[in-house]
Order: sequence, then C-alpha cells, then structure tokens
Amino acid sequence: MTDRQHVEEIEQVLEGTQTGRDSFVSASWRRCVEVYGMDPTRRDPAHIVTESELRDHRKQAEWMIGAARSSLLSLFRQVAGQNYVLLLTDAKGVCVDFFGDDLFMDGLRGAGLYLGSNWSEDLAGTCGVGACIVTQEPVTVHQDDHFGNAHTTLSCTAAPIFDTLGGLAAVLDISLLRSPMPKRSQNLAMSLVTNAARRVEMANLMAESRRDWVLRLSSSPEFLDVDPEAAVRLDGSGRVLGYTRAARRLFPDGGAIIGQRIDEVLGLTVDDLPDLMRDRPTEDRIIEMRDGGALFGHAIAPQAPRNIARMPRGAGPMGGLAGDDPAMSLVLEQAAKLARTPVPLLITGETGTGKAKLARAIHMAGVPRSFLALDCAGLSPEAMQQACQGVTGPSTLLLRRVEDLPATTAVALSALLDRNDSLRPLATTCLAPAQLELPRPLFHRLAGATLRLPPLRQRQDLGWLVDRLLGRRAPDDMRLSPSARAVLLGRQWPGNIRELEQVLDVAIALAEGRVIDQTDLPAPIDATASAPAAEEPLEEVMEACGWNMSRAARRLGVNRSTILRRLRRAGLQPST
Repeated sequence: MTDRQHVEEIEQVLEGTQTGRDSFVSASWRRCVEVYGMDPTRRDPAHIVTESELRDHRKQAEWMIGAARSSLLSLFRQVAGQNYVLLLTDAKGVCVDFFGDDLFMDGLRGAGLYLGSNWSEDLAGTCGVGACIVTQEPVTVHQDDHFGNAHTTLSCTAAPIFDTLGGLAAVLDISLLRSPMPKRSQNLAMSLVTNAARRVEMANLMAESRRDWVLRLSSSPEFLDVDPEAAVRLDGSGRVLGYTRAARRLFPDGGAIIGQRIDEVLGLTVDDLPDLMRDRPTEDRIIEMRDGGALFGHAIAPQAPRNIARMPRGAGPMGGLAGDDPAMSLVLEQAAKLARTPVPLLITGETGTGKAKLARAIHMAGVPRSFLALDCAGLSPEAMQQACQGVTGPSTLLLRRVEDLPATTAVALSALLDRNDSLRPLATTCLAPAQLELPRPLFHRLAGATLRLPPLRQRQDLGWLVDRLLGRRAPDDMRLSPSARAVLLGRQWPGNIRELEQVLDVAIALAEGRVIDQTDLPAPIDATASAPAAEEPLEEVMEACGWNMSRAARRLGVNRSTILRRLRRAGLQPST
C-alpha cells in the first residue's frame, strides 16, 4: 500500500466506512485525528524522551524491570535469529528495557525501537504499545495498521502487564522492522508475548507474597507446578490481597476483587490450602468452581519469618490458629521454634482441638519436605510400607491418633524410622503421654518434644475464634445476636473447635435473615455438655471467661450469685 492509499483509507474510516481493519485500529485512527489532531500525511519520527526523563521512568519502573527481566531474556532466546526486538514500556508508553540484535541497532534506533522511545498513542499515533495501553488487551498493529506513514513497515505485537491490584503496570512489545505481509504471520508472536506477560505478572505476585498464601491455578494438571495460568494472593483468613490478570475470570464482572473471600468464588476455604501443596499429586488437587467447572490448584504457604519471637499476630502458617490466648501463644511459639528442627513431636489434646492443623502448620513452617499423613486406627504393616514406599528425601510423616496404632504396626513403624533418618514423625493423640501404650523405643522416637493443645473451654480467645470461623463460613454481613454470642461463649464445647464449626454451620443454615439468633443455635448433642463441670478448677474457668461472672455461670450451669460466693470462699480475684 502506498502512502497515498494509506491516507485515503484513513479518510474513509473517518467518514464511517468499514474498510476491513480491526475495530480497535479504526477507533485509534479516529482518535488520532479527532482527539490528538494528527495529520496522516506527516512522517513524524519516533518521540524520544531526554536522558533525564528516561532515568526517572526507569527508576519508577525498577520493580517491574526486575520482575520482567528473566521472562524477557527467555523470550528473546526463543526468537533469536528471527530479527525481533523486545521492548518493555511503562504504563505511559516509555521504553524502559530493551533486547535487540546488535546487527540491526542503527535501524532499530532510527525506528524508535529502543530505550527512551515514547509509544503512547497521543504521540506516536496508532501503534502496538499505544493501542495496548488504550484497550488493555493484547494487540497486533501490523504495517499499515499504524497511523503514521513513518511506521508502516513495522509489525508490533504487544501485551499488557498488570500489577497485583489489577492496574496496568507495563506493556511488553515484540516488534519487527519488516515482516511478511499477512497479519496472521504474527500469531506466534502474539502467543509468545502474552505468555511472557503472564509469567511476568506471576513473578511479580510471588515476589510480593512472601508472607502470604499464594494459590496458583491451571485448567490442566500438567503445567500446574511449573507454568500455572493464574494466581491469587491470600491473607490468613482467605481474603484476596492480589491477583494476576488471568484470575479476573474467577470473579463477577465489575465487582471488587481485593478483599473478597476466596470461598465465595471457589469451592474451598483457607483451611483447605494445605491439601493443595506440592507434596500431593497434581491430579488430586482439584478445586470446584461455583459455576460447576473445576480447576487444579497449587498452594504455596507463607514463608516463616526469620525472627520467630517477633512474629506478628496472623503471620506465617501458625498465625491463624489462635487469637489472644496465653496458653495457645506459648504452644505456637514453641512449635514455631521446633518447626525448623528434625525433632519428632507428639501433639496432644482433646478431640477436635486442632492437632492435625497444628501438625500441618509445623510442616509448612519447617524446612522444605514432602508430606505424608496416615491414620493409625487399623493401619497394617503392609499398608504403612506401601504408603511410605515412594517417599524419598526429607519428609514429614503425620501419624493421626497414634494411640490406635496396632501392636504389629508399631514394631514395623519403629523399624521404618530406624532405617530412614530423613523421615520426621509428627504424631497426634487424645491421650496424655503417660497413657500411651506404645513400645518404649517407639515412644521415644515419636516424643522428642510434646505440645499440648488446651481444650476450647479453657481458651481466652473463644470470642475471636467464633468471629473468625463465622467470617469464613457466612456472608460478610451475617452476624450473631448478643444472646446467641452469649450462649456460644458459655458452652462447654466437649467437641472443641470441630463442634463449634458444626454448630455455626447449622446456625447459618437455619437463620432466616442476616442475624443468627439464639433460637438458630442447635442444642448441645452431648448431654454432658450442659452439665456443670465440677471437676474443672474455678480459677481456670474464670481465666478462660475473662473473669466475666455471667459467662462463667453459663459455662458451669449455675447462677451468678453462686459464682460470686465460690470466688469469695476461695479468695480468688483477677490477676493484675
């Protein structure tokens, strides 16, 4: 096409004639004339910013240049020898990083395919970078798709790069000084540049998420661990802190994404994330979508802070296991210190206190290991050997309810641990260590240290735990009435956290509106739950209830005046 023919076609588009161009190209041509006042007959050269301006642009984009450098190098190696040049521009269109062949450097500089060139649409007219910034979609602007006659030999394919909050951060462009005439000749370039942009977004999200959960997603298991399609960054309660562009399709169009709970769009909660870690086969890590579809997921746990003693509340794999409770804080502090050692641990506590969750958190906070969990009830030596057969290298072996381990399997387990020094056992039990009827050699191989989880009735963070579990299970605006909250805080909870979770699930289902009332709460299933806990020391009850006499009276099944008399008789008062 001659320069004159190009100008004539632009005039036809301005008159409303369809010429077969892509719609985004025609729309850009109209903006060039009607908004920017450009003249298609002029052969304006590329606009180059000053060295001082380039330094400012590169400084502001430094984080993105670092995140993109590896992907750009990989992409440039893929197209080596095909005369392509790669440009990384900031969101304003200024080229801040560049990869090109030294043989064509003069031509690239002359065409503006170099550092410091500004390819924003209002300066360069219709071009790959400019159209990408406007549409925020991958585009190919091929030869005479360009507005200015000075650029009609170029072929430019560009893809947007978004930050983790969904804003446009950069554009990745792959261009040719000259190319074959058909626009479809750039289909491969389009595939390469969009994949590279996706990997840059992934690298940036991972760099920002060292203290948070990351859930990486793919439609097939083959590339889940090495090249996932999308990812979201989550806090300890499962709310979205950041995401890659491809993850937008999970959320309703036009709705807010940051702050939304992941269980509102996918069939999992933050408590399910450990089951999606790398130690499980990819084909087993299936996540149901709300529309009936499914994805494969790979969860990456928060990295453990270096200074455990100063770990802020809510940080790390153990951050979501407790609120402001001294006993739990001490257990978690000890667990965090022991996590990065090979010491075998015995975790004790009543049923439903969260022993398996603590074991998972210890595994995630420790040195990288594979993970294997076995239920000890009825476990045969053959089944144990088969389960452990494929385990190689440093591994964590979770033994649930070790008190139910058959005698023959106990002997085989002792021999297995003798043979494999890299196998670290974490055993859970509802019994006190002295009550375990295990062979003494095996007992000492399992109980290098003991961690005891307190029952829920003794914890001072029951209110925090109620709010946390309700927030995960119910819509944002659902709440407890004062009477319902008082009943929950006054129960004995023989089933501990597991029982509390079930009670909340029932109440949420029975509630007619957004307020859970006392009548929505199921009665305690265990008849002993409503009986006075006479054997429980009064001081422990008062500590767990924050020295609230009404709450303690409900928990013990007596009236408030009885609590007052008992306190006076025992000479008890709140500690200062």
